[in-house]
Amino acid sequence: MRGARSAKWVAIAAVVALGATACGGGGDDGGSDNKAAIDANGTFTVESGEPQNPLQPANTMESYGSIVINSLFTGLVDYDSSGKIEYMNAESVDTKDSKTFTVKLRSGWKFHDGTPVTAESYVKAWNWAANPENKQTNSFWFSDIAGYSDVAPDKGKPKATEMSGLKVVDDSTFTITLSKAIPYFVYKLGYQVFSPLPESFYKDPKAAGEKPVGNGPYEFVSWDHKKAITVKKYADYKGSNAAKNGGVVFKNYSTPETAYEDLKSGNLDVITQVAPKDLPVYKQDLGDRAVDQAYSAIQTIAPAFYTKQWKDINPKVLQGLSMAIDRDTITKTVLQGTREPATGWVAKGVLGYEPDAAGDVTKYDPAKAKALIKEGGGVPGNSITIQYNTDGGHKEWVEAVCNSITNATGVKCGTDPKADFQADLDARDAQEVKSMYRSGWVLDFPMNANFIRDLFGSKSDGNQSGFSNKTIDAEIAAADSATTLDESVKKYQEIEKQLPNYMPSIPLWYYKVNAGYSEKVSGVKFGQDGDPILTGVQVKKK
Repeated sequence: MRGARSAKWVAIAAVVALGATACGGGGDDGGSDNKAAIDANGTFTVESGEPQNPLQPANTMESYGSIVINSLFTGLVDYDSSGKIEYMNAESVDTKDSKTFTVKLRSGWKFHDGTPVTAESYVKAWNWAANPENKQTNSFWFSDIAGYSDVAPDKGKPKATEMSGLKVVDDSTFTITLSKAIPYFVYKLGYQVFSPLPESFYKDPKAAGEKPVGNGPYEFVSWDHKKAITVKKYADYKGSNAAKNGGVVFKNYSTPETAYEDLKSGNLDVITQVAPKDLPVYKQDLGDRAVDQAYSAIQTIAPAFYTKQWKDINPKVLQGLSMAIDRDTITKTVLQGTREPATGWVAKGVLGYEPDAAGDVTKYDPAKAKALIKEGGGVPGNSITIQYNTDGGHKEWVEAVCNSITNATGVKCGTDPKADFQADLDARDAQEVKSMYRSGWVLDFPMNANFIRDLFGSKSDGNQSGFSNKTIDAEIAAADSATTLDESVKKYQEIEKQLPNYMPSIPLWYYKVNAGYSEKVSGVKFGQDGDPILTGVQVKKK
């Protein structure tokens, strides 16, 4: 997911399901209060922001849209807190060779419009999303499936409108054939891009993005743009993660500071990230309703490699800039100990995470930083800017990073703020970043491949920086062709250890959930993707 608000794209992305990924919450029991009477139909509010795109499962690559999509749609599989596959809409996903998969669906599942969820609901949705005419931001996620290159060729006109690797067997069975074996493909099926769509979607996809019809634990009610999105509990939901509440209102906030004040005054029930200004006091303010836990996301700074400044840059320059950042001091002071300095590109808590994968390039060393920048030919113009979204609580640390770089190396560093996360993402998509940008990534599935292939592969949808390297692409292909999951994980670990030689981005720190909730709710827990597990929240009777 992708991509973090604070980081999915963390404002995101993204993206572990709503019911099965609890990693803990505030207090010993996640904030539950057995003494309070519960209103099973009670609704609650969550701090959020405006999604970048229409609410279509394959068109969401940021945290504000992802949390809503994940409430409305349930896919084939999910993961538990240990990363183990859990079947959701699928009864089984079987394979003997990691190339051809047979999917059997659970019976009785329906979309919110009352129509059945069938094998065709998946196959047709995936073919539609893969078609470049439909301009879905996550279409490349289907590139592993046989026939994708005929539907979405790199050059020339499409030869087909449907991927040959997808076949409907009967209403509850379909097969997936990949162009080559991938040992972790079942993990990828947990990402929201692989959701089903109802037949009504195709009559007017644009309108469906404004009023989505899903098959998840909540059904859509309304979208008041720039203000709020409302969903309600779907009474006929067949999944194991049925909602324990009546619905959710995702409230837009322009700053996390404003959201925090609303939380304290009882006008907001769940805040997903406390602003740096309030970090020193939020635990005292909220008591056992304060949340402080790790999740699988990483903050980075990415050069815009398509710009004249970085197009042919010597990686030593980026190594030097990285070593000019005093991560330890910034995380302890500006971020109040709520982040942990990163030592690689893969977030903690996923298969294949390895400490110190980046070697020395994430260690603060001003003398070596200056020497590396000089050896690499210097920073073009001896000046950089860092783009960030002002609604995500980033101002303080971006300024601290700039000061650290300038003090250590003499390179001028300024900020390039964008009004909100949507504007920030739009500038990245349009390749309008002037120099560098605040980036971040939340797991889509719990494996290191998601933090390497999906960010640094030349054709990957998550690659917004323009980084491209033939050697890395070849090694990614080799890792994907491994015969076992363990072997694939190890090959991706080897790739990560080589990334300091290329510096596709500058790792900063691993994320934590620093959040909280009101006295109105209980049972608030957060998942491995940093999002609140909406279905488990209970609303107390007034």
